[in-house]
Amino acid sequence: MKAIRYHQFGGTEVLREEEVARPVPGLGQVLVKVAATSFNPVDDHIRLGVLAEAIPTPLPITPGLDVAGTVIELGADVSGLQVDDQVVGMFPLDQHGGAAEYAVIAADLLAAAPSTVSLTDAAALPLAGLAARQAAIELADIQKGQNVLVNGAGGAVGSLVVQLAVDAGATVTAVDGAQHAARLHGYGATNVVGPLDLDAGPVAVGGPFDVVVNHVRLDADGLAKLTSYVSDGGIAVSSAGAVPADDKRAVRTASVWVTPNGSHLADLVSRLDEGRLELTVVDHRPLQQLQAIHEDAASGKLVGKTVITVY
Repeated sequence: MKAIRYHQFGGTEVLREEEVARPVPGLGQVLVKVAATSFNPVDDHIRLGVLAEAIPTPLPITPGLDVAGTVIELGADVSGLQVDDQVVGMFPLDQHGGAAEYAVIAADLLAAAPSTVSLTDAAALPLAGLAARQAAIELADIQKGQNVLVNGAGGAVGSLVVQLAVDAGATVTAVDGAQHAARLHGYGATNVVGPLDLDAGPVAVGGPFDVVVNHVRLDADGLAKLTSYVSDGGIAVSSAGAVPADDKRAVRTASVWVTPNGSHLADLVSRLDEGRLELTVVDHRPLQQLQAIHEDAASGKLVGKTVITVY
């Protein structure tokens, strides 16, 4: 089968297409014929090796943490899935495997593919959706009536956080560039504002807020300034560096570290099929362009969620 792999950490030049043996599912695993994967920023960080210590991963690596496809073979002791089922899933951060014609993945990390979007577009959901769900539901526990700020709301994860917060009944202020404004209003954000002027303080954007969810890479000083945007007793959740807590005001903080979870993914699929979530895919590119996709991401040219089609 065809796969994109790299045998050493480094720049985009380490990515190359290879012919490799088709994997065989083991205990509790299934073999999936891959329809699509998607690019996530962490793919670039893992390839560069900057996460090698935090996420030890044996080489060679077939990148692609998201997978959407069709089950074609069951390993031993797999229940709840059948051959020909269409599924979506996220690989563990130390495994990967979506950038190939076939992939083996643990059955309990999969969910039935959504029925309201194409199977290829469904590849945009797993990692971004699970990260958003962890931020909004598991960590922040956003509730009806709360006032929520989402910084970096236009990205793949931030867009889903906005929708999960609106679905919970919160009032949402979404922060990102003007090009995202119409879409974020469409998701139900009450206020959409441009990049934060952190020195202006929370009142300038309608704060402070019960919940602040941050997806923008800030330096230590910027992260510290975000603490003032959280109301007394509130929480700041960040996927881009830890926001300091403030014990005097009972301001808590938490960091997103996304992990695969089949049942949580099934919940996201249900929300998508019920019309409570919407996926935004900005581009579809073939597997053969994976190196170019990584190059575009590294140079800031990859704008929005890119799905990588395999067949």
